[in-house]
Amino acid sequence: MVLLESEALPAGIACPDFALKGVDGARHTRDGFTADVLVVLFLCNHCPYVQAVEDRIIALRKEFEGRSVQLVGICSNDPTDYPDDAPAQLAERWRTKGYGFPYLIDETQQVARAFGAVCTPDIYVYDRARRLAYHGRIDDSWKEPANVTRRDLAAAIEALLAGKRPAAEQLPTIGCSIKWKKGCSRAGTRIAAARAASPGATRRREA
Repeated sequence: MVLLESEALPAGIACPDFALKGVDGARHTRDGFTADVLVVLFLCNHCPYVQAVEDRIIALRKEFEGRSVQLVGICSNDPTDYPDDAPAQLAERWRTKGYGFPYLIDETQQVARAFGAVCTPDIYVYDRARRLAYHGRIDDSWKEPANVTRRDLAAAIEALLAGKRPAAEQLPTIGCSIKWKKGCSRAGTRIAAARAASPGATRRREA
């Protein structure tokens, strides 16, 4: 598999609009979420990097319950070669693990391209005006939760709830590459424009 880092994006860019069906069978839209803080996470079933932080994501949802924070998961992977990421399997894991937040299916992969997502997990935090406030890692020890000393994502959310901006230093998350449909490019006009405003090259490592 190819290990990627999330790509740098300029702070303050707008959250892309989306309207996607969830594993719950309902249709969910960006504007349907009214919490002060919106956390969008690109996830999947098969990636070991997602599996390693999955329980921490669920715990984070519980930690901020009732505090105007909305988590939303999106799976954009093409399940052709990764059957664990097929909608039925996503729904089963969502129920079994008790995610407690909507998990959406980006079948066309247009939403991933609009966000500029490249890996799983890839995490975006938006303020009340739906402007990007944080794009980075969950914490400083993806593999060993017992070794975590810095909870970057939680700190960013707390800052926004307190009416402040998250720290300027935002370290990238790492994960498996999004599994794009064969013959389809992930590049989109929005991510190209974002790169022009704030260049950020993906660093690839074979794993």
